[in-house]
Amino acid sequence: MTNTLHRFGDAQSFRDDFIVFAIASRGKNDEGSVPKLRRFLEIALQFKPVNLGDARHGGAYRPSRSMSPIAHWNRDNSPNFQKVIEGLDTTTTAAAVFDNLEAAEQCTKAVREADLGLSINISTSIEGAVACCNVAGIPRHSAGYSLGFEGKTEHLPNSDVLALSTMCGHGMVSMSLSKKMIDWVKEGRRTPDQAAVVLSRFCSCGVFNPSRARRLLEEARERTK
Repeated sequence: MTNTLHRFGDAQSFRDDFIVFAIASRGKNDEGSVPKLRRFLEIALQFKPVNLGDARHGGAYRPSRSMSPIAHWNRDNSPNFQKVIEGLDTTTTAAAVFDNLEAAEQCTKAVREADLGLSINISTSIEGAVACCNVAGIPRHSAGYSLGFEGKTEHLPNSDVLALSTMCGHGMVSMSLSKKMIDWVKEGRRTPDQAAVVLSRFCSCGVFNPSRARRLLEEARERTK
């Protein structure tokens, strides 16, 4: 089970969203797992991920205690993948986020060939996950589903806001911030690129997909024209 299953949208909306996780099992294979998790991230980096994540320290886009809020629009918005790899210093969950199927497939294949002895999860549409397994030459072990939202769903934010905010399974990308970024993009106050990076920095484990966020923001803007 992974909280990335709660990402909001239909299967087609995940055409540019593929998360590959590496996880050690406590008491089973966690001893000596840190170099293996780092190696997983190094392998993933070869296939040009849009984000890398370490559940203890964050992703390739991180907030800073030494900057004021206005620095969001002037700071370097390049992802720091090396910081994620070098900063992984304890057994945790490592993740690589891709925005195209081929990269996810080739990463899965390379990780399988590396035989790191870690559990690998793939979070995307069922079809996308099966495709990754097929390229890697392994059968799908199991599948997990999120049943979505139940209850008084009329009180939920709109689908654009949900699609953005649920890309952080820990709920660190607030609905209000997502709505503000959508509004600012519609008003021309910020570009989709700028808004996507700002949202990415709030995800505490690095599985937020800035490429998908950029597309969602562009689509939301187009619907208002």
